[in-house]
Amino acid sequence: MRLTIAAVGRLRPGPEATLLADYLDRFARTGRAIGLPRVSLAEVEAKSGGMAAEAALLARAVPAGSLLVTLDERGETLTSPQFAGRLGGWRDAGRDATFVIGGADGIAPDLRARADLAISLGAMVWPHMLVRVMLAEQLYRAATILSGGPYHRA
Repeated sequence: MRLTIAAVGRLRPGPEATLLADYLDRFARTGRAIGLPRVSLAEVEAKSGGMAAEAALLARAVPAGSLLVTLDERGETLTSPQFAGRLGGWRDAGRDATFVIGGADGIAPDLRARADLAISLGAMVWPHMLVRVMLAEQLYRAATILSGGPYHRA
């Protein structure tokens, strides 16, 4: 199994980058014992061409055979245990998954249409740089749920 976050834009040093690294490190430590791999980060940047150019770069960042999971406000709203269940199911089936985060304008409709799953982090729109941190935290939370750890108390 491989897990990838493919996102538009380069995360500069600062609080978001620090939080992202922290949650991905926590996920790696917790996930290792239960068969979850480190998360790879693929950052893409289109200098011009808008959403279509971003979508082409994002599509190239998705490994062949990987599930395409978009982060989109129109997506399915999952509870943390439901998300953990999906992640555990993909792990058990040996499936790779790539989480795609669009730029400021979102994800181009053609790439959105190709998604195996679209996940919403709620009805509000979030800054795409912050979405990386929120996804990383949920990946860590999912690993703790799957491992029976105390982090998630719902």
